[in-house]
Amino acid sequence: MTFLTTVLAFVLALGPLIVFHELGHYWVARLCGVKVLRFSVGMGRVVWSRRFGPDQTEWAISALPLGGYVKMLDARDPSTAPTDDKDLAREFTRQSVWKRIAIVAAGPLANFLLAIVVTALVYMGGKDEPGTRLRGMAETSVVYQAGVRGGDAVTAVNGRPVQAWTELRWEIVRAALDKRGAELALRAADGSTYRAVLPQDKVAALDVDGDVMGALGMQMWRPRPTVDKVLADGAAARAGLQAGDLVTGIDGKPVADGVAFIEAVRGAAGRTLQLQVERAGAPLALALTPERDPASGRGVVKLMVAQMPEMVTVQTGPLEALGRGAQRTWETATMTLKMIGKMIVGEVSLKNVTGPITIADVAGQTARAGAQPFLEFIAFISISLGVMNLLPIPVLDGGHLLYYSLEVLTGRPVSARIGEIAQRAGVGLLFMLMALAVFNDLVRLL
Repeated sequence: MTFLTTVLAFVLALGPLIVFHELGHYWVARLCGVKVLRFSVGMGRVVWSRRFGPDQTEWAISALPLGGYVKMLDARDPSTAPTDDKDLAREFTRQSVWKRIAIVAAGPLANFLLAIVVTALVYMGGKDEPGTRLRGMAETSVVYQAGVRGGDAVTAVNGRPVQAWTELRWEIVRAALDKRGAELALRAADGSTYRAVLPQDKVAALDVDGDVMGALGMQMWRPRPTVDKVLADGAAARAGLQAGDLVTGIDGKPVADGVAFIEAVRGAAGRTLQLQVERAGAPLALALTPERDPASGRGVVKLMVAQMPEMVTVQTGPLEALGRGAQRTWETATMTLKMIGKMIVGEVSLKNVTGPITIADVAGQTARAGAQPFLEFIAFISISLGVMNLLPIPVLDGGHLLYYSLEVLTGRPVSARIGEIAQRAGVGLLFMLMALAVFNDLVRLL
């Protein structure tokens, strides 16, 4: 069932995005008066087709389910060249360079528009996320040395408001990519506000491929270690722990939260811990001896303890949601381009290049997590498709836009010979990128 869910989620995520991309080309081509011969979902041999409309456009499904295309009346290809003089004015290459630019750019722009709408729908529906309240941090951490204390919540980074943990991490990564410091606005537990500055050298040195928050000493706030459930025949049951007990200390030292309690238990296999517990408001001392797990060597006590982070609901009205959708789409696109640039110069690992296997895996995970994470994933992939297609690589939309931009600057089209050489180079580059992506996917899988 997990495999089936992953496959279905992959198809449902990528299929409509490709269709919407091609519809962008189709709609603008029709608006510009170009005759569309075929709209295909998939590549390769046509397995099903029907003709509709005054131009009898062929709507087709092809054998290879990845990709799609719009075939227009085009004199450069004998199979699509006009055969009737009355169609000459509707041939693609006879259109002005600005019309050709509009037709080619419409596909990626359609992906960006779809991402804006999907993101807006998520914000209008509301999404529950971990808040920005911080867990207690080590005194040697970057945030502690900047004056931040556990229990306080971050409300803005470099003047940009943040409500949820994903927004906070986003702004930290943005600062790292821009190689600048991060000024945090915080709300203390007593309601007062203050500011703390994370140094530029510390933020710029962050590895954006890794745990940027952990590297700064920032972790989500967790509730105090309250026992939710005690399993029978375990060390916790033998020690006398009960549901509702609050663990306040271990061996005379305070326990901040459920995560700290779990870490202490895991590191004490076979050793007796002296617990300080509150039960119905009364103090209680219990001795707990974690069993050793044969597989990991960690301590196991067989209980469930509260460790969920503090959650917030982020929800807006339609206009603000559209604004947020546009802002998030722009920020994601620009950040993706920055990441690509840093991969080219070697500042970011090529391991970040992912392919269909990783996309399918994440699609399945987000689909199982619920509608909201899956919609956010679709928006992200839509933006990625838009950015990828705008790269100035021949055979992609961005390559054609590069040709037409040169035509605008020089007043004449790129020669057929140069176009053919660039086309072959572009195909080779795409094959290499796909091979790298699949290799990275397999390494992650194994």
